[in-house]
Amino acid sequence: MGRIIAIANQKGGVGKTTTAINLSSALAKMRKTVLLVDFDPQGNAGRGLGFDVTTISNTIYDVILERIEFQKAIKPTDNPNLFLLPSNLRLASLDVKMQEKGEKQPFSILRKFLALHEKEYDFVIIDCPPSLGLLNINALVAAHEVIIPVQCEYFAMEAIAAILSSISKIQKDYNHDLHITGFLLTMYDSRTVLGTEVATQVRGLFKESTFLTTIPRNVSIPEASARGMAVTSFRPTAQGSLAYISLAKEVLDRG
Repeated sequence: MGRIIAIANQKGGVGKTTTAINLSSALAKMRKTVLLVDFDPQGNAGRGLGFDVTTISNTIYDVILERIEFQKAIKPTDNPNLFLLPSNLRLASLDVKMQEKGEKQPFSILRKFLALHEKEYDFVIIDCPPSLGLLNINALVAAHEVIIPVQCEYFAMEAIAAILSSISKIQKDYNHDLHITGFLLTMYDSRTVLGTEVATQVRGLFKESTFLTTIPRNVSIPEASARGMAVTSFRPTAQGSLAYISLAKEVLDRG
């Protein structure tokens, strides 16, 4: 059975999509078969892998509405071990469609589809939207694990408190087996006092759950995204790339 990992934080701009793309790519380079599920209507996980999501007709939205078969929406990438289940803005209307259908279990629709295919992959990585709505709840209900990116900036602890509250509720009501794989410190700059303070605070509060790997502020990461590539492919020896390779090794160790 594959591991289903949601990359989640209700705060935007903390590196969720960047982490989803580059962790998926790093695991694929380690010869693990990986499905990256873009569950954010912005479709940035697809863009970050070089797809024009505005022109893609078959997406996760069509799969959930049972308009197409699951495999017909899967897109191969430049890495033979990495596959994408894309999304675009149509996904934003999913809650309305679920109401129209009278869906009795609207928070379990993603789990229903992934459960049928998780054995086909070593990892399923879900890129979550920056909000607590139908999509985010679905992702956490479908997942076995969650990785929480924490930006080393202001309001980091408030964001952690919010996502922990959400996870606790979902564990209680929908997914008893969901557990936190780790907190991931992102956009870390050791030269700033704030960055060091946030990192120290997170490690102090969540010592056993915080990844040893930190993701630095590194120009190669946004440059890779702008080119529609994972940094692990764009510049394999860059500091940002090496950090995601290190993270992938930790994720494997925590399996």
